[in-house]
Amino acid sequence: MAISTINSTIMGKAYEFACIKAFETLLIKIRPLEIINNRSLLIAQERYNEISDSEQKEMLKSALAGLEIIIKMEPKIIEDGKDKLVLELQADTIAENGDIRDILIIRRSIEWEIGISVKHNHAALKHSRLSPTLDFGNVWFGIKSSGVYFNEIKPIFDTLRIFKDNGALWSEIPNKYDTIYVPILNAFKREFDSLYEKHKKGITEKLIMYLLGSNGKDYYKMMHCKNNKTKIQPFNLFGTLNQKAANKNPSITFDKFPLPTKIKDLSFKENSKTTLHLTMNNCWVISFRIHSAASHVETSLKFDIQLIGQPANIFCYEAAW
Repeated sequence: MAISTINSTIMGKAYEFACIKAFETLLIKIRPLEIINNRSLLIAQERYNEISDSEQKEMLKSALAGLEIIIKMEPKIIEDGKDKLVLELQADTIAENGDIRDILIIRRSIEWEIGISVKHNHAALKHSRLSPTLDFGNVWFGIKSSGVYFNEIKPIFDTLRIFKDNGALWSEIPNKYDTIYVPILNAFKREFDSLYEKHKKGITEKLIMYLLGSNGKDYYKMMHCKNNKTKIQPFNLFGTLNQKAANKNPSITFDKFPLPTKIKDLSFKENSKTTLHLTMNNCWVISFRIHSAASHVETSLKFDIQLIGQPANIFCYEAAW
């Protein structure tokens, strides 16, 4: 694993723990709290203790600013009541089943739950991989990719295996964009287009569910940004966020937003050999940038998948700190 990836993992986990601490600071005098003491919490606390005091203070400021906004959107967090508010950090393995919520906020007495996906200095939807054995069609849509696709990518990954066996660096592969990245992206594009032509609407819906990682659950994405701001973006696909409490309405409101229902185009970004743009109706545009994610050659490549176009009513709030 590259050093930058290790640092990113540490900071991400540390920010999760900062969010738990911030919740405790904001709520401890308002209602009883139960913080689930599981392995995920222990790991996050260990990572938090590894970073510097200044980094801890910065994370806490960021978390407090973001959670104060979420509380304004979710008055059930602080409404009058003697029941416990439960905070739980979910295990990373939960994401394998499509649930990317890092923090759960639960009131069992009223059968209410919301979740937060915590990001530290990145806004990627997913970091999905392509390899000679990984079936993206099956993982993303529940529809198996064709033998034509696997036959097309096999010689490319066979070449990468030779480089890997020789301990080569990605920087040592000659003309890697034209010999590796572009052919793999072209194969991916052809298979994606073929699957869509055969299954149409089912592909669009399942893609959004896969990329947003909801697994049938609405959630907030909270992003710590470098410019002393925290971004809060609700993904209110099913209309379960932003509910009023028994005696209090949200002071910040937003709507359920329209999902895409059809794909218009999947093509290379202009002047790029690493990135495809997927354009859908209802103003949705998703970027798929392929990269190595390591200094030494591996027999897989990783996508950095980001939402770069969205409906105007997808709400995003910036809190300065």
